[in-house]
Amino acid sequence: MKIEHVALYVRDLEGARTFFETYFEAQSNSRYHNPKTGFSSYFLTFTDGARLEIMNKPSVNPEPLPLERLGFIHLAFSLGSKEKVDQLTQRLQADGFELVSGPRTTGDGYYESCFLGFEGNTIELTV
Repeated sequence: MKIEHVALYVRDLEGARTFFETYFEAQSNSRYHNPKTGFSSYFLTFTDGARLEIMNKPSVNPEPLPLERLGFIHLAFSLGSKEKVDQLTQRLQADGFELVSGPRTTGDGYYESCFLGFEGNTIELTV
């Protein structure tokens, strides 16, 4: 069994697509749009086959949620080495994304950094 995909509502669909293409080498399909409901989405596919659906619908509540809450909290990307974690962390910081923690080795042995990515969603970078 595998997770087929994870979905994320965003305010700026095109901006979210560009973010994941730019920093995480995602490949996007063509935009789906339902004119009756106003729903639009892209499926983004990453190099290992994992997929993220980014979605927009005008009626979705735009209020941000607290960072620590019940439910899904972050997306984690395995980059393959500490050096790649450090490099992408520096690139994202230079491009204005807020670092939340790290890079560091956590108590359970993960080398990671966490930052607020597109529209304030928490992204974890790990080996």
